[in-house]
Amino acid sequence: MSRISFPRSSGLYNGSGTMRKGFGMTVTLASAAQLLKRHGLLREIIRADRWTLDAHDIEGADTAFSAITYDTRDVREGTLLCCKGRFKAEYLHDIDERGLAAYVADTDFSAETGTPGLIVNDARKAMSLLSAEFYGRPQDELTVVGITGTKGKTTTAYFTQAVLNAHSHGKAALFSSVDNCLDGHTYVESDLTTPESMDAFRMMREAADNGMKYLVMEVSSQAYKVERVYGLTFDVATFLNISPDHISPIEHPTFEDYLYCKRQIVRNSRALVLGAASDHADLLRQDAADAGVPVTTFELLDGQSPAGSDAADVTASPANAEHSAYRIAADGADLGEFRLALDGDFNYANAAAALAIAHAAGIDLTADAAATHAMEPVRIAGRMEQFHEPAVQHAGDRRLRAQLCLRDRAARVSSTSGSARSTRASRLSPARPATRRTTGARRSSKRRSIASTASSSPPRTRTPNRSSTSAWRCNGTSPCPASRPPSSPTARAPSRTRSTTPERTPTGSTSSSSSARVTNAGSRTTTSTCRSRATTASSSACSPEPPKRTNR
Repeated sequence: MSRISFPRSSGLYNGSGTMRKGFGMTVTLASAAQLLKRHGLLREIIRADRWTLDAHDIEGADTAFSAITYDTRDVREGTLLCCKGRFKAEYLHDIDERGLAAYVADTDFSAETGTPGLIVNDARKAMSLLSAEFYGRPQDELTVVGITGTKGKTTTAYFTQAVLNAHSHGKAALFSSVDNCLDGHTYVESDLTTPESMDAFRMMREAADNGMKYLVMEVSSQAYKVERVYGLTFDVATFLNISPDHISPIEHPTFEDYLYCKRQIVRNSRALVLGAASDHADLLRQDAADAGVPVTTFELLDGQSPAGSDAADVTASPANAEHSAYRIAADGADLGEFRLALDGDFNYANAAAALAIAHAAGIDLTADAAATHAMEPVRIAGRMEQFHEPAVQHAGDRRLRAQLCLRDRAARVSSTSGSARSTRASRLSPARPATRRTTGARRSSKRRSIASTASSSPPRTRTPNRSSTSAWRCNGTSPCPASRPPSSPTARAPSRTRSTTPERTPTGSTSSSSSARVTNAGSRTTTSTCRSRATTASSSACSPEPPKRTNR
């Protein structure tokens, strides 16, 4: 793979894609026209009444563009504007006065601007090619990993980045649906699963300038549907699985269209990692064979077959009956026992996929145990969240907590025996137990460092809402926070320790202990539980009290 040297600088870019002058690969009207011709996209160049295929018929054809953008609000002197999507002519009002140098579009806008227009067959494809060229083809300086599939993209991406980061001493970047990381340790909230092509190449440029050697990115079906990764070849592509999803008039009209879009990653890669148990795996193997792409497979075993069997190149199988640990093997070599911070058997399939990716990227898994195990403490915001209560230290604490919980239950029973008006619940909108919604979707967009390894930062904790007494129902074995007197020195609020989960959590696929309840990631709505041991041997579960109804 060729390498191109560029000067490294922090703060290289300002808003939406403008690069500092004097940096990067020179793109002119003439060079842009030649690039688009090579890809069969250029129809003609139009400036006022002049129509031509030779850019040198236009004055200033060899003048370098100083910036590139797809947002007219960011146009300044020397800017190349890409008109994509539902672009309207009115957006070009007074654009010449702001310094527009040229535009790329699939429609002639010469009535609105006197600048030359590169008229193309597909503006999105043209934008991707021109963006890569403008930012100096940063993909050639990185080992780029693309991950697609219906389930598990985010978790696998984080696992893979952790392994590659450990192997390269912090030189792995990340594009994901949760966060983007361009320096190996700082994570900034993302807007799209796969960025718009111009944004993707800009961020690749920044990652390369930050000294990154690897880039792990999620690749959605929409990324191929709307040409966000057009012209990008992945060093390692990963196809995890496929099932019907995103099928609608505004996304994919049919499952066939959905699968076809995802299959494009195979033909645009140098190596493929494939889930051996994926639906339509045979078709994907045929795609790889037609494109001459080598395939590495991974699989989650059920425990009946030993790890290292010929089922797949990388396998994961339960290490114990509780499935709290798995053994992973690559090419028959045992890589050891793995205990992930994320619950769910399917997460061990994601872990196997991450190691298969590292293997396909040329990493010797047997020689770098620290790298292979680097994914064990990985946590992801909004994924497979667990809530743990602190251990009870003294018998006196247990007795006090039991008394408080029993008093709380008695108070609720007494309050529900009052007037009919106070106890009657509406049939149309019945009262529901109080819950706490915890999602990782909309968090602060400011820069932050989050944990990719256990040593990065302490776990974050949350305290339950103590104002909702109806949300707690206790067995007399641990404190109900709502009934705990504030002045009590032993009435400690239970903490919730946040860990992480993949984008989809199949119902019933997680395991939980008596001190933690794992919730479904689809709704990400969690209800606290309250468990401990009373002075007596008997105990019962503590769960939200169901709503009471009164028939009229």
